[in-house]
Amino acid sequence: MHFTDLGIDNRLETQLAHQGITQPTDIQAHAVPTALAGHDIFAQSKTGSGKTLAFLLPAVQRVMKQKALSKRDPRVLIVAPTRELATQVFTQLRLLIAGTNIKALKILGGENFNDQIKALRNDPHFVVATPGRLADHLTQRSLQLSGLELLIFDEADRILDLGFTEQLKMINELANHRLRQTLLFSATLDHAQVDALSRNLLKKPKQIMLSAANEQHSDIKQSLYLADYLDHKEALLAHFVKQDDVGQCIIFTATRADTARLSELLNSKGLKAQALAGDLTQSKRLDIMDAFSRENFKVLITTDVASRGLDLLSVTHVINFDLPKHAEEYVHRIGRTGRAGFKGTAISLVGPKDWPSYKAIKSFLNDELEFHTVEGLTGKFKGLRDKKPQVQNKVNDKVKPKAKATPKRKAKPKKPQAPIKAPLNIDGDAPMRRRKKPEQE
Repeated sequence: MHFTDLGIDNRLETQLAHQGITQPTDIQAHAVPTALAGHDIFAQSKTGSGKTLAFLLPAVQRVMKQKALSKRDPRVLIVAPTRELATQVFTQLRLLIAGTNIKALKILGGENFNDQIKALRNDPHFVVATPGRLADHLTQRSLQLSGLELLIFDEADRILDLGFTEQLKMINELANHRLRQTLLFSATLDHAQVDALSRNLLKKPKQIMLSAANEQHSDIKQSLYLADYLDHKEALLAHFVKQDDVGQCIIFTATRADTARLSELLNSKGLKAQALAGDLTQSKRLDIMDAFSRENFKVLITTDVASRGLDLLSVTHVINFDLPKHAEEYVHRIGRTGRAGFKGTAISLVGPKDWPSYKAIKSFLNDELEFHTVEGLTGKFKGLRDKKPQVQNKVNDKVKPKAKATPKRKAKPKKPQAPIKAPLNIDGDAPMRRRKKPEQE
């Protein structure tokens, strides 16, 4: 199958050929013709399946071939959960519209707000945005959505997990007209909040489900290693990163402090590494991502801020220095490798603090993940035992009845004291009493 078989314009197919993309993936083959037919879409597809092009191709073709509803409002709005994913989508979009008169704008938090207002006055056809900053512009009325034709939510489950439910409702209300088409892509359609939101966002959607959220990625080899303590983890990490088969590597940690510390550790061992965390300025984050994509350094150490949005074919290994709290995030982390048909390796270090996350991931994937060892680095930690539920003592297969509490004895009422008699005088005679006066007649 070729892209022209999906109804894609020859100009777009030429742009794809320049990128070395000649055949559509499964999600593209299903979603592109459905979107071109004007249907709303509720789609689920695993990471690395090519879903970005699945919504960009019909969006760009719409702008190319159809008349705009409004001359000033953006025609297509794409909402992504993180700055990194929004940047990835925007980069792919710019490649598709190169050489055309189509204008696109990226709106992210962390960038100058007034500069974004000036850019919006140039009436871009496409706006790619994160929900928080987008909501700010809608509140300030620097962006109008009354003429919006196509609304796209990428990684809708992640948007909701980050707490942007109210912002999505605002976007939906301000662009709520009968001619709007909506495409919603999610890692899972079993997400309760996504399901509830889709009922308000979508009109008679076509559901496309190509893979379950917990489906194993056949191109990624997964292995786990038990670790005793922090120094043991660091020793294992240094061992794996130095292996000859490691191209570029992404290391995921639990905290921002760990990213900086591990970056210093690996650089001290002669490995080029940089840390990427959410507290960096947007320009710094973009510089790091750009340098990594150009292979200027080998190891990127990050939190879950980069678990979605990095699409780099040179990433051969993903290492979970700490396991994620949410099992679904494990799938997205390891999905940074093994992309576009290439093979990848995912290594996870499991210490005592990671054990609950390991159990959750194991249950989510419904698979018995295997543990391995490294010669000379085998630890003593073998996992934690599950707590046994407390069982009541049984006598003759019957629950032993609780002993009845002995009732407290009632205190005996005290006998009333006899009235004190008048004392005798010193001489032993009875005291004198006053004589009553006779009553007068």
